[in-house]
Amino acid sequence: MVPINYLAVLVCGILAMALGMLWYGPLFGKQWMKLSGMPADAMERAKNDPKIKNKMYLGYAITFVAALVAAFVLDHALIFAEAYMGWRGVSAGLAVGFLNWIGFTVPSTLGMVLWEGKSWKYWWIVAGFWAVFLCLSGVILAVWM
Repeated sequence: MVPINYLAVLVCGILAMALGMLWYGPLFGKQWMKLSGMPADAMERAKNDPKIKNKMYLGYAITFVAALVAAFVLDHALIFAEAYMGWRGVSAGLAVGFLNWIGFTVPSTLGMVLWEGKSWKYWWIVAGFWAVFLCLSGVILAVWM
């Protein structure tokens, strides 16, 4: 059986939500909204419209589950890195997080720029979130093995 630390995976899921609130809030929220074409008053409308608010809550729930899945898979990658390559600790977490970002997130999100007409700045905001999340989660999971 693969030794998954489910508490560490849960912490990574919580990290994703907290980081997302910071990333798409005070750090890059206004730029992200503008570059995505979202109306400036979208958040205010969401607070006042129960339909939009319910949709947002569903989005948060799905995002949380997706972050748990990402952390679970990342933990498997760390177990592989330790077993086959001898990687351990913080440096292993950073390396595995970065390699998963460059190998999976980057190729799967480039279409935003290449085919959907989004700007590189928008791409960096979205992909940058995943780089930080995966690297921080990699560290949490590696240290907590």
